[in-house]
Amino acid sequence: MNDNFLKACRGEKTRPVPVWFMRQAGRYLPEYQQIRGRADFLTMCKTPELAAEVTLQPVDLLGVDAAILFSDILIPLEAMGAGLTFKEGRGPVITPPVRSWDEFSILHSVDPQKDLIFVLDTIRILRKELSEKVPLIGFAGAPFTLATYLIEGGTTKSFVHTKKMLFSKPDLFRAVMNLITDVTIKYLSAQIDAGAQAVQLFDTWGGILTRQDFRDGALVYARRIFHALKDKGVPMIYFVYDGGHLLDLVRHSGADVFGLDWRTDIKTALKSLGQDAVVQGNLDPCLLFLTEDRLRERIAEILYQGLCAKAHIFNLGHGVLPEIPPDKVRLAIDIIHELSS
Repeated sequence: MNDNFLKACRGEKTRPVPVWFMRQAGRYLPEYQQIRGRADFLTMCKTPELAAEVTLQPVDLLGVDAAILFSDILIPLEAMGAGLTFKEGRGPVITPPVRSWDEFSILHSVDPQKDLIFVLDTIRILRKELSEKVPLIGFAGAPFTLATYLIEGGTTKSFVHTKKMLFSKPDLFRAVMNLITDVTIKYLSAQIDAGAQAVQLFDTWGGILTRQDFRDGALVYARRIFHALKDKGVPMIYFVYDGGHLLDLVRHSGADVFGLDWRTDIKTALKSLGQDAVVQGNLDPCLLFLTEDRLRERIAEILYQGLCAKAHIFNLGHGVLPEIPPDKVRLAIDIIHELSS
């Protein structure tokens, strides 16, 4: 098996540098669209055979060095009792939003072996399919990010309801965060037991917070998750989107690898994370629209900066966009492997 990804997670410099992309299984692939035409998104997530097939597509088509489980960060919220739907042009919708103690009382803990068994079955299928190929990454949403969806009722630009609860109903906010944290620990632990060889915690909206509010309202809960899973013995990745101002706090999260978006270059990030950090990232997804020569230059710069870290895993600074041509994604992966060999 190609285990360069796992080696890099554990601090070994590898040649070539391993690469995988967030949302590497997704709408930009015609093969994905063919399956999506037969089933809605939630059905795909809840059908192990379909989820496994979609997970495998970028491994077979693009040559990435790790597979990431096809699912969604909001899946555990539905198992907790939240009403979850995905609407075209709007994204996820949670009904009702959780903004009072009465609405919170609807939520409950989960048993992953019963409530989320389809995810675990997908992982078991994938481990068999990937046994001679690449490692499998499991994942979950970080508690603060999941809380924003619960409280806002879906996506938002202002996060006014989340911050209103954080500042005016701190007891309720803590209750929401504690429940999500406990569920996330169970969920990721079950993923690891089912065969996930690394896990990533996505804090997509952690970057909206000030340093103090991130430390007290988000990081403390992420730390609990990483601490609880430490004895599982698999690498753990923490990705805080738009979190350049938080990196000196993130370094104390307990994660083994730190994901970077494209706004902060690796050399700058290492001033906060420390030279002994393992970093993951961080090409701007839109740079995949560049010509081959220009793309090669930008990839070379990131690889060069990655040499300053203890180890480097190449990734995008966010997910692959639906508009990106698949051949450009494959080209980028080939360039990364070529230049870092």
